[in-house]
Amino acid sequence: MERFAAAFVFPEGEAGGGPAGGGGGLGGDRPARQQARHYQMLSELQALVKQLPSSSQQRLSYTILSDLALALLDGTVFEIVQGLLDIQHLTERNLYNQRLKLQTEHRALKQETFRKHKEDQQSCQPHNLPLLKATQQQEMEAMEQRIHTELRMMDEKIVLELDQKVVDQQSTLEKAGVCGFYITTNPQELTLQMNMLELIRKLQQREMQPRQPFA
Repeated sequence: MERFAAAFVFPEGEAGGGPAGGGGGLGGDRPARQQARHYQMLSELQALVKQLPSSSQQRLSYTILSDLALALLDGTVFEIVQGLLDIQHLTERNLYNQRLKLQTEHRALKQETFRKHKEDQQSCQPHNLPLLKATQQQEMEAMEQRIHTELRMMDEKIVLELDQKVVDQQSTLEKAGVCGFYITTNPQELTLQMNMLELIRKLQQREMQPRQPFA
């Protein structure tokens, strides 16, 4: 039920500062450099979009990709996504371990019940055996129902906690100014957000590739 498809990696050596076109003071070439950087990232995003299904490509317009490129300029969003992913993976591991522990307890309970029933049958008087077996059958059915209920409640807890993580991720990225992210349960919007996260991941992988040193 993982919401992020793969790991995100925070980039190295990204330049600071806001989007191109703002601010004054020293470093007069900064807006020009940021504009060139923006065009470069936009071009890479446009190339990456072509790898997505056609239905997703149609929704990722030039304006959306341009806004996304602006949000990614200083590398902060990469760091935010990495933090969100780390939290999600930790949550998923904890939930998995809780469910695994519950299943282990259930197996132990079954084994102990079988052992006790067998011992009781061996020590039971023959004329009382039918009644004992009927009682034990009721105990087994009650135990199976308890196990079924506990597993269902655990699975419901897992779904709720993972859904809450999606809400947290949407809210955090919206506050960070990443276009397309807001709290929603609409399947089409969720798919679009997941596609955008995939674009961020792939772009970050490109950013992490070694660059040729200056001569």
